[in-house]
Amino acid sequence: MKSLIKILIFIVSTILYGQTTISGKVTDNKNQPIEGANVYLNGTYDGATTDIAGEFLFTTEEKGTQALVISFLSFETETIFDDVSKLSNLQIKLREDVESLDAVVLSAGTFEASDNSKVSVLKPLDVVTTASALGDFVGALQTLPGTSTNVEDGRLFVRGGGAEETQFFIDGIRVFTPYTPTPNNIPARSRYSPFLFDGITFSTGGYSSEFGQALSSVVLLNTIDEPVQEKTEINLMTVGGQLGNTQKWEKSSLSFNASYINLGPYFNLFNNRNNWDRPLQAAQGESVYRQRLDNGMLKFYAAFDITDIAVNQEDINFEDGIDFSLNNRNFYLNTSYKGMLGDSWSLNTGLSYTYAKNDIGIMTSDIVGKENSAHMKLKLKKRFSSRYKLSFGAEQFLTDFEENFRESTTDETYGFKNNITAGFVEADVIFSKDLALKVGVRADYSSIFDDTNIAPRAALAYKTSKNGQISLAYGNFFQNPNSSILKFEQDLRAEKTSHYILNYNYVNEGKFFRAEAYRKVYNYLVKFDTEFTSFDSNYNSDGDGFAQGVDLFWRDNSSVKNLDYWISYSYLDTERNYLNFETSAQPNFATNHNFSIVGKYWIESLKSQLGFDYIFSSGRPYDNPNTDAFLAERAKPLNSISLNWAYLIDQQKILYFSINNVLGFRNINGYQYANTPDINGQFDRIALRPAADQFFFVGFFWTISEDGKDNQLDNL
Repeated sequence: MKSLIKILIFIVSTILYGQTTISGKVTDNKNQPIEGANVYLNGTYDGATTDIAGEFLFTTEEKGTQALVISFLSFETETIFDDVSKLSNLQIKLREDVESLDAVVLSAGTFEASDNSKVSVLKPLDVVTTASALGDFVGALQTLPGTSTNVEDGRLFVRGGGAEETQFFIDGIRVFTPYTPTPNNIPARSRYSPFLFDGITFSTGGYSSEFGQALSSVVLLNTIDEPVQEKTEINLMTVGGQLGNTQKWEKSSLSFNASYINLGPYFNLFNNRNNWDRPLQAAQGESVYRQRLDNGMLKFYAAFDITDIAVNQEDINFEDGIDFSLNNRNFYLNTSYKGMLGDSWSLNTGLSYTYAKNDIGIMTSDIVGKENSAHMKLKLKKRFSSRYKLSFGAEQFLTDFEENFRESTTDETYGFKNNITAGFVEADVIFSKDLALKVGVRADYSSIFDDTNIAPRAALAYKTSKNGQISLAYGNFFQNPNSSILKFEQDLRAEKTSHYILNYNYVNEGKFFRAEAYRKVYNYLVKFDTEFTSFDSNYNSDGDGFAQGVDLFWRDNSSVKNLDYWISYSYLDTERNYLNFETSAQPNFATNHNFSIVGKYWIESLKSQLGFDYIFSSGRPYDNPNTDAFLAERAKPLNSISLNWAYLIDQQKILYFSINNVLGFRNINGYQYANTPDINGQFDRIALRPAADQFFFVGFFWTISEDGKDNQLDNL
């Protein structure tokens, strides 16, 4: 009856006042009526709201062509341009908003650590609040599934890949030397402070065609766009000190960190298995300048570090041990720009330059290596609509490596120059809120091999429920052999992997579950016929291998008040025939089972955050020359429990304690065997153990900020 009266009123109004009636029905893509949708003529006050049947009806005095707008939450806004006389009895079907918070996300092979990510398994603060990480974001990433624990190395080993198969990028631009160099059995650390970054993407496989020269993984670091306020940070630690400052102006800002590390006093207090002539000393500085322009952001990032070490290490073949010294200089410069060009075009561009020099002494040998590297990149992106985006670009990698080897009777220089030119194109197609596709291709031309490699890649994601989705990913990935090989031999080809990934994610109210199965196939791996790479080795690209497994991840920060924890498990099955391997075997850096649990608990009454993590890794392979089998033995499993405690003295002063391997597990990384057998024909051995079973750390952290409230608790 009410509908009939409404229609009669509109008919009378049209006859008496010459108004035009606009009417119709609004439904979703399943033909279900949408109640409460807003329907109006753009630029006027004429409009209505749909009723329970999805119908609307209103009059207007406007004439000619007008824009009728139909909008509703979680649906794409529809606009109809037509003469008002034709805007009656419309049948309007709204499409779901594919950019809503509950829309599908392409996530196969990728972990996000960003406050802005739709699917974020870690937050930036998690990266350095992990007890075993000791302030290194790489240490935090090692608690995620897909990684193998190598405590004596410290670098990332991802899904059966060596550490050199993971590449790092800052604001999309390549970092050529991401780790500080160290002697054998001393873990490396990443060069860059986590305090300047607000987001980290860790791709364990199947990543975008935008990124190349990485067989297994990429780590993308994004510097902070806009600091919240000016502040100064002063850190005093048992191993050194750090000073940081941020200045902020209307459209620009500048942040810097400087640190000095000296492990000498620490080694005087706690036993160490190495005999140090010069305990590790390191000085580091980094800064980022940001300038906000009318349509984008320009950034300049620079970092340098100096490392000096001299140590005598135990060796079964040398009674007096092996003398090792290292002096390293590293400089990295990165400039990037990200902005809009108009008409739905965006631009990402930048360049980086790296200078690295290593002066290494091993017994009577002196090795001086120098590397100059650069990366230039240009990427354009066109947003045709919320459902279709196209990106494409080009980049150039330049490397000039030289190494001089001097001994009593030898003075030789080795090296290489290589230019890699690459292009990529990639499309994102969002079919609906539940289905998305990413497809792309990449081409890399390497001047050193005079060869071009084409790498297609694709990812598909489907939302199975309100909180769950599945993803598939496939891709080919190429990477040139590293400098330890190319300095001696260039008649090779780029190494290759093919990735196949099946992923399931579930996210619901502070709980996150992830399961992923994968397979990687290796081709064209480098092989040689000597114990180590040498100028007289015979090289080829005939190596191959595979890696396959399952990764599981669970995080929960809502079930128990003030408690946040995550659990990771990985199963890895892998074999390779590469380097100087006699046959296909599991590499000694790969472990079949990896498990970790990380927990953080805030105690309000004590103004304290307690942290805990436990790491387990099954025994790693090693070769026993007393048997005929190759890499068939297994070291005992690794176990480590680490604890930390952050106490808030006042709003801006924090006292911090941590201890790694608190129970003192006597972990063994493997064994070193003698070069010659004893009188019984057996090869003696010694266990390769960490330089120290435990590591203690105490720090005082003081923040001086504008509001007097900001502190570093989230950064510990």
